[in-house]
Amino acid sequence: MGRGKIEIKKIENPTNRQVTYSKRRAGIMKKARELTVLCDAEVSLVMFSSTGKFSEYCSPSSETKKIFDRYQQVSGINLWSSQYEKMQNTLNHLKEINHNLRRDVRQRTGGDLEGLDIKELRGLEQNVDEALKLVRNRKYHVISTQTDTYKKKLKNSRETHHNLLRELELVDEHQVFGYVNDDSSYEGALALAHDGSHQMYTFRVQPSQPNLHEMGYASHDLRLA
Repeated sequence: MGRGKIEIKKIENPTNRQVTYSKRRAGIMKKARELTVLCDAEVSLVMFSSTGKFSEYCSPSSETKKIFDRYQQVSGINLWSSQYEKMQNTLNHLKEINHNLRRDVRQRTGGDLEGLDIKELRGLEQNVDEALKLVRNRKYHVISTQTDTYKKKLKNSRETHHNLLRELELVDEHQVFGYVNDDSSYEGALALAHDGSHQMYTFRVQPSQPNLHEMGYASHDLRLA
């Protein structure tokens, strides 16, 4: 039994429609490749699904643009005229905007003022005053920000200087000479007096700074009775 004919109309079910498109797209791509090989034909195929998915096929020996150019020559239809016209209109619009901006810049710097009436000159003056006000406000803001930053740096520097001075004062308060107990020379640094009623404490005093040794200061004994 042969396959039954189906009615050619839009498939309402989206899922079935997408499945049918995928199957038939693969079939028509296969036919295009076979036609290219069997008949040495230049084939270009462009498809868009209902969801906007793009698919194309072009013969390996040709290019899509080349086939479009040949189509324009044969059919006499210019495929790019509308696009070129749109691009030309956009270019002209941008040129006009650029011309107006350059003229505004020249007028704000005092040039190209010929032909302006009183109303236009007054409007230009107001625009310049507003621009000058914005520039001044920005300048004062920058100055204020920099001043605050410098004040913070100065405060930190003063605190650091004050801390260094305090550390230096603490160092100066230390004594240059210190007491050193030498048990080997004085047998425990404690001895009895003649009758035992008094105790004598023996200490050795020597310089605690290396430079004082070099200057010739030797150690000395102190005896406290």
